[in-house]
Amino acid sequence: MTDPAAPTLAVTGSTGRLGGRVARLLADAGVRQRLLVRDPARAPQLAGATVAVAPYADGAAAREALTGVDTLFMVSGSESADRVDQHRTVLDAAAGAGVGHVVYTSFLGAAPDATFLLARDHWATEQHARSLGLTTTFLRDGLYADDLPGMVGDDGVLRGPAGDGRASVVAISDVADVAVTVLRDPVRHAGATYDLTGPAALTLTEVAATVAEVTGRAARYEPETVEEAYASRARYDAPRWLVDAWVSTYTAIAAGELAAVSTAVPDLLGRPATPLAEVLRQ
Repeated sequence: MTDPAAPTLAVTGSTGRLGGRVARLLADAGVRQRLLVRDPARAPQLAGATVAVAPYADGAAAREALTGVDTLFMVSGSESADRVDQHRTVLDAAAGAGVGHVVYTSFLGAAPDATFLLARDHWATEQHARSLGLTTTFLRDGLYADDLPGMVGDDGVLRGPAGDGRASVVAISDVADVAVTVLRDPVRHAGATYDLTGPAALTLTEVAATVAEVTGRAARYEPETVEEAYASRARYDAPRWLVDAWVSTYTAIAAGELAAVSTAVPDLLGRPATPLAEVLRQ
């Protein structure tokens, strides 16, 4: 017998920045939710929330955790070589458990031939969700504005083969606010794909100048060739697929694929998207 008080909304990623903010905002609004986590000790303690252990790679656990759930907020998994397979496992579990609607955090310009390699993973995930007959809402986030200071090296240099390209970086808080808006009335957003961007597309020269101005930290942009980008990242001893992803972030900017400025954030929230400088001040 189904418990009428059981949550019909499930949220993944609640131990991370985006999913955690979404879960907190939903709890503050009195929305009951089921938090799907890998480590229950790290799950946030929120009013109206229950916790289920369901790693993305464990289809049986995910199916059990999603039983009785109508809507799943699926934050894309951590970068890994098998991330698409993990996403497919969760989506298969959702379909098998009878979940009707999946709200997924995708990426701006997701396409099978996107220059940014990880955007191809998001495209594959979107396509799998559609193939299962799930109702979907895709939140295609731009690069996170919050992460840009971390792209500046210890020497104060932001390096990459981005040329003079631009990126419409978006605040994590804006993405979370949009997600909550969608999750509180998912039927209204069924089938939608929203490009979530900041209010302007910035060159990396402008990004570095903003980081320096707001944080007081020395920062400047130094363009690299693709060959120089691989050489400067060799010291991290990261797997090749990950280095390819890092470098393709910049080549996607150079190609103009991350420059689109959307009105989705202000349209959905009724306020302007947050500019980079304000994100850094916060």
